[in-house]
Amino acid sequence: MKAFTVKVYQAVLSIPLGQVRSYKWVAKKAGSPGACRAVGQILKRNPYPLIIPCHRVVNSDQKAGGYIFGAKRKLFLLALEKELTKCMLSKK
Repeated sequence: MKAFTVKVYQAVLSIPLGQVRSYKWVAKKAGSPGACRAVGQILKRNPYPLIIPCHRVVNSDQKAGGYIFGAKRKLFLLALEKELTKCMLSKK
């Protein structure tokens, strides 16, 4: 696995449950601020889409963008995670 791919996956793993970040943010965090499209291509090939939460990465305009299981499932997962974090915070 290429070093940049590992950095992209590490950046995505750092996105908290219930939150999103842009492809641009991931590229910058991985050390290549101009590599937004490369980030998209790497996430498109994510071998573990629920473990490496690529569904938390969205376009800069906050629109869903692509997802291996389709945009509807991506939006569903994001909504589910937001509800989970609300539940977790309310129990503290």
